[in-house]
Amino acid sequence: MPWAKLLADFIVIFHAAYVGFVVFGLVLILLGVAMRWRWIRNPWFRSLHLIAIGIVVVESLIGMTCPLTAWEDRLRQMAGEGGYSGDFLGYWVHRLIFYHAEAWVFTVLYLTFGLAVLAAFVLAPPRWKD
Repeated sequence: MPWAKLLADFIVIFHAAYVGFVVFGLVLILLGVAMRWRWIRNPWFRSLHLIAIGIVVVESLIGMTCPLTAWEDRLRQMAGEGGYSGDFLGYWVHRLIFYHAEAWVFTVLYLTFGLAVLAAFVLAPPRWKD
């Protein structure tokens, strides 16, 4: 099923974009606070950013596999791929966001990162009106 492989590659690219939004979002927020960029206090951006890392933290704390990962794996199986073997872009995006370590390492990492995002939200809160 060629559509399953294509959809799996799309999911891994979306997954990488999600990770990038969470990671680089915090970098931009911290840099924006230091540089006094007004846009980083946009309540929509800040709320979506906090929700995005919150979802990851909750999934990790309850031991849930990310639905995007599960969906991608299932689609790869449907496409007849035994292991991961996406196209060039899918392969490198996948390698960029997935690492092998004990589950508790990721839980601690996600929780710490989530607390950093929450701290930034509290210490440099979004502004609904200027």
